[in-house]
Amino acid sequence: MHNPTRRNRNIGTSKQGHGKSNKLTIPSPCVVSKTFFERLGPYEKVEKLINGHSFIFVTESTRQSSKHACSISDIERIIENIPLTHYGSLRLIVLRQPKRKEEIVSPVWGRLIYSYEFEDNYYPAIILEAVDYNKKLHFKKSQSPDDQKEFERLKKDGHQFVENKNIFTSSYGIEKVRNTQLYRTLLHEFGHYVQYLEVVEMPGKTDEDFEDWDKRFEVYLKIPKSAKEKYAHKYADDLLEKLQNEKLVPFDAIQ
Repeated sequence: MHNPTRRNRNIGTSKQGHGKSNKLTIPSPCVVSKTFFERLGPYEKVEKLINGHSFIFVTESTRQSSKHACSISDIERIIENIPLTHYGSLRLIVLRQPKRKEEIVSPVWGRLIYSYEFEDNYYPAIILEAVDYNKKLHFKKSQSPDDQKEFERLKKDGHQFVENKNIFTSSYGIEKVRNTQLYRTLLHEFGHYVQYLEVVEMPGKTDEDFEDWDKRFEVYLKIPKSAKEKYAHKYADDLLEKLQNEKLVPFDAIQ
């Protein structure tokens, strides 16, 4: 059976240049084919049916100083209000504990993986990463236009920055991180996936438009990163505004 997600193994990895400008590198054992974000420690999994669509939530155990800011129930509440047509083949929601070196080399709130290997199967996945609350959030004073926009978003999420020489610093707080990951990161990664669906899966299109799946995927890969980020930000902003207008968010943490 044709499984396009199985053929997307290089997206977001070093084979596409991800992380090549970093001095530090994340080790990748030769005997293990999984990427670093697929190599999980002890975890628990639970399957949830949301709007008739089956999701698998995978929660990796955290270090003592780290914690997942969003609960499965929190995320479930948000996904319930995302259009069903935007789910596509998305199956996995992974609450992951990054390694210490990864927190230095590749710090992110979350990421979208188009083909994630889990228990010998491959699914698209959204990852939200645990945060080490003993550390601080740093932001340079010298900022690009995109950095400035993200800085303002973080302040809107509740992160309070203190000016210190050439950087701004903010202490992590679980409520602030939850605001960022639940109301922005999760929606942002869904935005990336919806754009992928529109270009690659091409609902309503036929093979007369493109020769095959590979060609459609090549078209998607050629979209500039800046355009992909702009699309995902707009998707997240528009959906968040809709949920706010309907008074569905924000809501208290659900355990």
